[in-house]
Amino acid sequence: MKSLIISSDPDLSDNLRFILSHAGYSVQVKRSVNDVLPTWLEYPFDLVLLSHRDMDALLSDLRALRSITEVPALALFETPREIELVNLLEAGVDLVLSLPIGPKVLTLYCQTLLRRANRIPAHTLPILDLENISLDPTMRTVKVRDQEMKRLTQLEFRLLYVLMTQRGHVIPSDVIVDRVWGYSEKGNKELIRGLVSRLRSKIEPDPSKPSFIHTIPGVGYLFEIEN
Repeated sequence: MKSLIISSDPDLSDNLRFILSHAGYSVQVKRSVNDVLPTWLEYPFDLVLLSHRDMDALLSDLRALRSITEVPALALFETPREIELVNLLEAGVDLVLSLPIGPKVLTLYCQTLLRRANRIPAHTLPILDLENISLDPTMRTVKVRDQEMKRLTQLEFRLLYVLMTQRGHVIPSDVIVDRVWGYSEKGNKELIRGLVSRLRSKIEPDPSKPSFIHTIPGVGYLFEIEN
């Protein structure tokens, strides 16, 4: 399993690296999520641990991470207040742990997150074969008309699956965030806009004039197939 440690504290990074390496994880350490965003699709991680002394920096890195992936994310912070816990959970963290923390406890929490993340295998989902577009959950690929088959990221696949299974129905933005990212973040539209834009670039013949994914201003998104 590949793990990523994001921290601006060298001592903490070294300690976390030692714990995870000893538990059998492959570990990389970076100071910011922005250091891995450009290469994430080619070199993803299975688990991310984030820790900054500054809560704003922690929230910023977490939101950046959630803009591209729903990989299990664990935040470590020294005695977080209730409002800080709320902000972290709303930003998409899976688990918040208080520092300091023992090696055995941290390792078990990491194992639990990974086990839950892999609980629902993609091959249990049926292939969605609609007019002019087909989505294969097992391969995480989409085929549109006579175009070449395209590989989707996990978030792109989740979004398209939600939209296609609710074809003809307007899905509110808050519902999309909950279904795709797995948490509630009211008012956060940028996550969806960015993901919709990337998905449109893969399935729409002309992304500037969508024929599949339609924006319903102030409400959400609608999936339809136009002839």
